[in-house]
Amino acid sequence: MLSINEIKKPIAADIDAFEERFKSSMQSSVPLLDRITHYIVKRKGKQIRPMFVFFSASICGGINESTHRGAALVELLHTATLVHDDVVDNSYQRRGFFSINALWKNKIAVLVGDYLLSKGLLLSIDNNDFELLRIVSEAVKQMSEGELLQIEKVRRMDIGETVYYEVIRQKTASLIASCCACGAASAGADKETIEKMRLFGEKIGIAFQIKDDMFDFGTDDVGKPLGIDIKEKKVTLPLIYSLNNCDAATKKRMINLVKNHNDEAEKIKQIISFVKSSGGLEYAETQMKKYQDEAFEILNTFPEGDSRLGLEQLVRFTTERNK
Repeated sequence: MLSINEIKKPIAADIDAFEERFKSSMQSSVPLLDRITHYIVKRKGKQIRPMFVFFSASICGGINESTHRGAALVELLHTATLVHDDVVDNSYQRRGFFSINALWKNKIAVLVGDYLLSKGLLLSIDNNDFELLRIVSEAVKQMSEGELLQIEKVRRMDIGETVYYEVIRQKTASLIASCCACGAASAGADKETIEKMRLFGEKIGIAFQIKDDMFDFGTDDVGKPLGIDIKEKKVTLPLIYSLNNCDAATKKRMINLVKNHNDEAEKIKQIISFVKSSGGLEYAETQMKKYQDEAFEILNTFPEGDSRLGLEQLVRFTTERNK
């Protein structure tokens, strides 16, 4: 599989320019805020979301100034939600670094998240990018709804496949969908093409989340701690399949373990072993590939070229990764 740096070569100059603009978009006259936003920029990830924006714009007509603002808008609003999520989840680490709330406490973290949100809104309003703002705002709304739906269902432990897909469509896939739709809209694509790119991104996002859920039952060297979803009582696709394909007594015992494991390593190990022996991982892999194939079907309706190849490679990197 190609590295992320190899994949982004056709848009490397745009990504470099975006990074500088993203830094400047967070600037403030408040020294504390500048220190925190500088810390956020230093911890940047692989820039997967901006790459989806730029490749989508490229395949739909070309990258322009609006594309750069669309990528910054997505990152600002996404970063704001991550900062708030860490407060909600009492999480003190993200990607191996201390979270904002771990270093500066919850009150400051919430205010920083609000600041980033407002900067994204102003960036769009000041440049009349109302369609981009509509697309990303819809994604943020869906992310919030998905999180609340998951909290409600986890409390009652009644998540089936239908609810699971609705949760991940809203929580994860809506953001990648907004990246692809923003890229298309920024390039001046028509409504039909924008919707096609949105659906393409949604299918990638679902495949990405299924893959991420599988890591919970794999080895502990993939960047995600083993059993972290189980510890948080999240009911994911491998577990759902396993619970739906075992006898009533086993199902009752496993649900009880998930509800009452109390972070005991041996109980979590039992749940992981149950999922592996029940074919949960194989089933999830099949479903992940189904959504990946559906995304490729949409992508293949666009003309061949560097942009389509770049998106195809980015999809494979996102859904076939080992961490």
